[in-house]
Formats: sequence, structure tokens, C-alpha cells
Amino acid sequence: MKKLIYILILLVCCACGNTAQKDEKPILTVTLEPLRYFTEAIAGDHYQVVSMVPKGSSPESYDPTPQQLVNLSRSQAYLRIGYIGFEQAWMKRLEENNPDMKVFDTSQGVDLIRGEGHWHGDHFHEGGVEPHIWNSTRNANVIANNIYTALCELDAAHEADYKHRLDSLKQIINQTDADVRTSLENADSTFLIYHPALSYFARDYGLKQISIEEGGKEPSPAQLKALIEACRKENAHTIFVQQEFDQRNAQLIADELGVNVVSINPLSYDWPEEMLRVAQALKR
Repeated sequence: MKKLIYILILLVCCACGNTAQKDEKPILTVTLEPLRYFTEAIAGDHYQVVSMVPKGSSPESYDPTPQQLVNLSRSQAYLRIGYIGFEQAWMKRLEENNPDMKVFDTSQGVDLIRGEGHWHGDHFHEGGVEPHIWNSTRNANVIANNIYTALCELDAAHEADYKHRLDSLKQIINQTDADVRTSLENADSTFLIYHPALSYFARDYGLKQISIEEGGKEPSPAQLKALIEACRKENAHTIFVQQEFDQRNAQLIADELGVNVVSINPLSYDWPEEMLRVAQALKR
């Protein structure tokens, strides 16, 4: 009798385990939080979306934890943002370790900003791509289209639902663009920033971004002096800083010029809110 009861308990446990597996959503992995925002907006309840680079970490230099590498094997697909440092360092290894995982590049079709190239001896080095493509309403529409295309390839059965959600997301993106433009009607046209994360934002709205950091390096005293003079000449009143980077030089320049230091988070999940915060900070 006891043996029979034990067998029945095992059967019930197995049945519960199988139900949990059936109810478990398939997983999509993305690189960073803004991309998770776009992906969740279109995927809805059909997928669980996880970010490789956690909140508060820099996607320029982040290394995944062993547990993240293990968890990645459960992902149906990986949606990359394009050219950020984490992907440059890790993407090839992630693909090799998970050969069955599909990878989609959401930067396809984006009008990229490239650094100036230079000659080295007898050959030419191409300029690097500015990777912060998500800080742009124009680019956001392209990224959204790429996510929609990826989801339809992965799960054609719910294509109509994805299309409906894509249209809703585009309404949010376009309204964000309109709100940003309204905020910038009476705003400074030049701003200073420690790490040049707003290059596409500046291009979209005809602004000038002056970066404190140059090629990932701290400025020299001579460069700091030049930055201060440039701010005076351009009449810049705002210096943007991010929590992932050292703020001492930004504060030094702010103290010298008597301008505002504004903390922003271009890596925020709340993409529309953050885009508007940047624009409102530039209001005169």
C-alpha cells in the first residue's frame, strides 16, 4: 500500500512539473534595458525578455556572470543592439556556445554615425561606429521594425498581435518625438556630456554634443581648458553625467562655468521618460 501511494505521489509531481514547463514562456535575451523596453512592448505576454547588462552596469565594459551564461542556453533568440562594447567583446563567444540560438541585429537599417578614419602606414583604419543608437526617436522606429520582423520569424502564429503592438509602440515613439521637439523650442543648442551617449539625439534635433571623454580616456589639463573655452563660446549651460562614469571632471567644469550638472540615465528601461528628461534639461 505504501509503495502504491509513493508511486501516485511521483506521478502527481511529474504531472505538475510538466504543466509548469508547458506554462513557462519562451525566453528572449537582449543586451540592455532600453532594448528590453522595445522588445517587451511588441512581444507582450508571448515571451519573457531578459537583459544581459543589468541596471547600473556599463554595456561598454560589462562581463556576464557564469549564471547568465548558463541561463542563456535557455533563450530562443538573442536580440543585439548592434555595436556596443559588450557585444563586440562577447557576441562571438555567446553564439559559439549556443549554436542553436538565433541572433538578430536590431541596428539593421539604422543610419549610423561613424568616427573619422585615419591612415596608418600604408593602410586605412575605418572609424568606429557610434553605438548608442537607441537614444533617438528616428532610430527607435527602425529598431521596433527589426524586433517585429524577428518575432514574426520566431512565432508566425502571433504575427497579427505583434503587428498591433508594433503600431502601438510607434505611436508612443512618435508622441515622444513630438514632446521632445516641443521641449526644445526654447532650449540650448549645445550641451556638454561626459560620455558621448547622445550623439544620435543631437543629430535628430540639430544639437551640438561636446564630449568630456575622448576615445574612452580622461581629458588632459590642456583638453579640460579647451572644453571650458568651448562651452563659453557655444554658450552651453548643461553638463550631462551618468552614474556609470566618473563625474569629477564634469563637476570641475561646472564649477568653473557656473552651469548645471544634470544626471541622466540613457540606459533606463523607461525610454520615453528618459528621452523627454534630456530635452527638458536643455530648456532655457
